[in-house]
Amino acid sequence: MYLALLVIFLQCSELYAQGKVYQVFTFNGVKIKVEPSDKVKNGAPMSIICHADISKNTDFQLKHNFTFFKDGKLVFMSISDKEDARYEIPVAKSADTGDYECRVKAGDKVVISKPTYVWVAGMTKPVLTADKKEVSEGEIVKLRCELPEEVPPLEFYFRKIKTNSEPIAKRVAEQNQNFSEMEYYVEAGDNILQFDCFGKRQVKSGWESSQHSNKTLVTVKEPFRKPTLITKPSNNLTEGDIIEFQCSTVATEMRGVEIIFQKNRTILNSIRDKGTLKYSTLATQEDSGEYLCKVEQGAVSKTTKLNVFVSELFPKPTLSASMTQLDENKDLILNCSINGSRTANFSILRKSSSGDILLKRSRILAIKVNVNDTGSYTCKAEVKGIVKESKPVRISVYAPVSKPTLSVVSGSPEVVLGKPLQLICHSVMGTPPITFTFYKGDEIKKNVTNDTYATFLDEDIGLNDNGGYKCDARNNHSSGVKTSNILNVTVIVPIRSASLGSVPYGEVEVGSDTAFLCSVKEGSWPIHFKIFKKTDQEELLYEAREYSDRTIWHKKTMKRRDTGTYYCMASNRASVDVRSRPITISVILAAWQKGVIAAFVLTALAGAGAVVLWWFLRKKKKAKGPSMEMSGSALTPSLASEKLTRPPSDGNYYSGSGYIEDNENHMKSTDESKGPDLESAEVDYTEVEVSTLDPHRDSMENRHSRIYGHPDAT
Repeated sequence: MYLALLVIFLQCSELYAQGKVYQVFTFNGVKIKVEPSDKVKNGAPMSIICHADISKNTDFQLKHNFTFFKDGKLVFMSISDKEDARYEIPVAKSADTGDYECRVKAGDKVVISKPTYVWVAGMTKPVLTADKKEVSEGEIVKLRCELPEEVPPLEFYFRKIKTNSEPIAKRVAEQNQNFSEMEYYVEAGDNILQFDCFGKRQVKSGWESSQHSNKTLVTVKEPFRKPTLITKPSNNLTEGDIIEFQCSTVATEMRGVEIIFQKNRTILNSIRDKGTLKYSTLATQEDSGEYLCKVEQGAVSKTTKLNVFVSELFPKPTLSASMTQLDENKDLILNCSINGSRTANFSILRKSSSGDILLKRSRILAIKVNVNDTGSYTCKAEVKGIVKESKPVRISVYAPVSKPTLSVVSGSPEVVLGKPLQLICHSVMGTPPITFTFYKGDEIKKNVTNDTYATFLDEDIGLNDNGGYKCDARNNHSSGVKTSNILNVTVIVPIRSASLGSVPYGEVEVGSDTAFLCSVKEGSWPIHFKIFKKTDQEELLYEAREYSDRTIWHKKTMKRRDTGTYYCMASNRASVDVRSRPITISVILAAWQKGVIAAFVLTALAGAGAVVLWWFLRKKKKAKGPSMEMSGSALTPSLASEKLTRPPSDGNYYSGSGYIEDNENHMKSTDESKGPDLESAEVDYTEVEVSTLDPHRDSMENRHSRIYGHPDAT
């Protein structure tokens, strides 16, 4: 029975499980709503409502976690079974302005709403306080402006309000606090001051301003009064009158008070720790203008201005001269006068860098001038102690110019064709300025005004410009123009195209003469010629100075060592060396020298042939036996009778490099012309041993010839 109940229970549990439904939900969206609206007045209540739109498959309870954000910062959280949550703000402030968002979490699902901008219009009224209610001129008053319940960043504006003038505002930006401070300097004349302030903050639509704060009143005390400035006898005077200025003030504490009297920027007088300053002077027309009396104590300064007009007593004098430019030793008359012919004390002076030089206390000055009297002159007139000076008059006294000299700057009256020529014209005497004129032929080339000399550069030098330069010199002296002597200039033509030749050309026999010719196509004489042979150090062989376009060098007795490359160089006063192309000279053996060498070689060859023949016959004789020996002994008497001095049979040789001696011809190795040439002839010789006699040389019996080996012979 129990078993049947257990089976029934299990079956019922399985049926219950099959009938249970799985809970499903989804977010359709999350929205924010603001009550009463998204623009709320400052101080009014405000509600931020977050609504979650959720769909479920069945009706079941679901917990919702609501989180409210303002400008990305968490401001409120709520957990509810409902799909709505409220964030209540009983009193809205400007700080509540911003972007609001709502995040809803249910189960493992999270949804965030779109941001909604809420603007709390209006700012709290700022509060202004001052650290002092009463200050003195020159002191500083410190103000503090605060915006309660406002959140930075904020901007503060402080205003200084003076009676009958526009307020002066100063701006201060605060990034981290809701108050700001400002210091104001109390200026002279700030009797009663009022201050206020207001604030600003930035919203999406722009800038929003607060109301103006309460007005703060500050009373200002004067440490001293504004000065008074008077003149005696009046501020309208005539030159020569005595004018007296008086500047005064009243101060609560005179210590530290300074009175300064000035005209324009020039301080005329000053005084300290006293209430009155006086200044007097003899009035002149230059004293007309604005005067300033300034009183200072610490940071406070007060000024008073006064204009003074001084009328002219007499005009400035005029200095006239009989002449302003004149020759030395001429008469000069200077006359000083005043318009209106008023009586005055006159004096005539000469201006100098070290001070004016008094010439005469008179109206008229007459002198005979010299060049040292050149300068500026003025005159002065005095009436009732007033002295006035005329404008300066320039007097120039001239000495005549001397005859100029014309020369070349480089010193030598020569110029290279194509190069510029610089001339200088100089006058030793004469009062400057002097005008110099340069001529080339009859053509004026240049005018120069200078003190004592002038230069001229002629860059157009032609081949025919050999003279005709001159110059003139003149100044303001009545003697007129002086002319230099005519300067003749030699035009140097540079060397062009040097060439070198020789006769004979190319190959020259030993012992013969050779003529070298160096010439140029163009160039001014004299010409300096040089002939070189190319060696390691460029050997100079010949040089000459010729008044011609060529030179000839005769080289006597050419030798084998004269073989080589030659060139020449030519130059003149143009200082340019022109080099020719090189030529090659080969010194060869003469015909007779070649014949001697050929004969010697042939003789050597004949001797060699005789040796070979003797060797062959002797070998053949040994092959025939005793009969040949007998024949050989039969020849001995004839050998004994031969008149030839024969070298011993101990192996001595003569060399083809030896020399031959006989009674008629003797060749010496020390011969100056033949020895070296023979040495240089590269002939090979063969050493042979003479052991037989030539039967055909009976005709040579009366000539004794000998051949000696010599290491230096050829």
